[in-house]
Amino acid sequence: MRCPYCGNPDTQVKDSRPSEDNTSIRRRRVCPDCGGRFTTFERVQLRELMVMKKSGKRVPFDRDKLMRSVQVALRKRSVDPERVERMVNGIVRQLESQGETDVNSDQIGHLVMEGLKGLDAVAYVRFASVYKNFREAKDFEAFVGELAEDVAGRER
Repeated sequence: MRCPYCGNPDTQVKDSRPSEDNTSIRRRRVCPDCGGRFTTFERVQLRELMVMKKSGKRVPFDRDKLMRSVQVALRKRSVDPERVERMVNGIVRQLESQGETDVNSDQIGHLVMEGLKGLDAVAYVRFASVYKNFREAKDFEAFVGELAEDVAGRER
C-alpha cells in the first residue's frame, strides 16, 4: 500500500482486525520512510462491476461514489453511520450476487431509493428529487403525496 504522505510504495501493517460489521478488514499501517500512520480497509469483491449509464457509456462501479451520494442525501440527518454502511454493503452485495457484470445505473438508483425509504424519509425525498429529476414544486408535492399514502396504507 502506497503511503498517502510521502508516496513510498512499501508500508508496513502494524495491526489488523475485522471491522465492526465484519464486512472488511481494518489495517493500521506505518511508513518506514516518513513515519506516517494511516488506516486502510480491505473488502471482498465478488466480481468487477461495470455501470451502464443512460448515455450508453460504461464506467467501473465505484462503491465510494455510491456512499457519497447516500451521504449527500443524508446530510444533516441524524442517522447512525453503521446503518448507512450496512445499507451500502447490502446494495453492493445485491449487485455482485446478480451474476451480471454490467449493471444499469437505474437499477442502482432504485436500490438506493429502497434503502433510503427504510432509513430516513427526508433523505429518501432528497435522493428522489435528483434521481427522478424533479423540476418544479408540484413534482415534490406529488412524490411526497405518494409517500404519505404509502405510510398511511402501512399503518392500517
